[in-house]
Amino acid sequence: MTDSVTDVVVVGAGPAGRALTHRLLRHGVEVTLVDPHTDRPWLPTYACWSDEIPSWIPGETVSARADSVEMRTPEAVRVERGYTVLDNPALRRALDIGGARIVAEPATTVADDHVVTESGTIRAARIVDARGTTGRGPRQTAWGVVVPYAQAQPVLQGADAVLMDWSAVTPDDGLDIASFLYAVPLDDERFLLEETCLAGEPPLSIRQLRSRLERRLGSATVASASETESVSFALFGEPAPWRTRPLPFGSRGGLLHPATGYSVADSLTAAEAFAQAVATGRDPRSAVWTARARTVYRLRSVGLRALLSLDAAHTRQFFATFAGLPVERQRAYLSGRDDLAGTLQAMATLFAQSDHATRLSLMRALARR
Repeated sequence: MTDSVTDVVVVGAGPAGRALTHRLLRHGVEVTLVDPHTDRPWLPTYACWSDEIPSWIPGETVSARADSVEMRTPEAVRVERGYTVLDNPALRRALDIGGARIVAEPATTVADDHVVTESGTIRAARIVDARGTTGRGPRQTAWGVVVPYAQAQPVLQGADAVLMDWSAVTPDDGLDIASFLYAVPLDDERFLLEETCLAGEPPLSIRQLRSRLERRLGSATVASASETESVSFALFGEPAPWRTRPLPFGSRGGLLHPATGYSVADSLTAAEAFAQAVATGRDPRSAVWTARARTVYRLRSVGLRALLSLDAAHTRQFFATFAGLPVERQRAYLSGRDDLAGTLQAMATLFAQSDHATRLSLMRALARR
């Protein structure tokens, strides 16, 4: 390949980069997608709240759906909000990139107006870096097992799914870091039971999480699992993605919620906003990063810093308070990336209902903004 010119270059073919490429193509924008492994299967479990899925995503991308979830702190609170686990192969098919020019090589340079690969330089008016978070700072880690539906029933205790079970286990690692059990259906026959460290700097290791899961479920359950899942990713992308060049997108570009680790639904939604802006000659940065969205991003980062400062007991207390919020307040904090009023209301309610130690952590985090 010699030097070439295109409208947009997207670097990275994970869910965010593929979604952006797909939506740009649908709006008639010429796209080059750069990734050495565009056909590599997506192995992580991707899930989101059902009401976050954009209308243009077809129903066959849903692998499993729960009408409600439980949060246990350890008291069980039923959250009346649908939760969806996505079918990764079906999602890849839905995000069709036929029509894009594919460069199946790693990018050696990603600049504001060009990308360099081993076979040449690609120039474009817009370069988008969707290669995921960089690995710096706090991380989320998890380790889980896939079990038959019947084997998950003692854990579910009648719930459709368990978003977070903060019931304490006695760890053998001696660390005062809380972890929780995540229990969700993968399809009609299988459940994922996963011990998760929501955020840590450093986080719990995979070995420590496996040990905790064995203590929670019993070593026989873990040993008999048909599959396992291991998760580790950074929770911060660029500190101010709306100012970064070239433009980051997806988890790298601030579309990962730093206090929860979720990113796929926001990336799908932002891909359409970005593509519409490019197709109509508007600034995609402004379309994705409104003034409200920038402020919400900073507030979410404050929330993560506050969580990092809490010990295990106060972490569980924080989520007990959160579980008791009305669903609309929970939704504003978890999903409303441009809902500034809702985010402020949710954080104010959490602050008012939290104990003294948690309030101090929130105030210190705000002071470090």
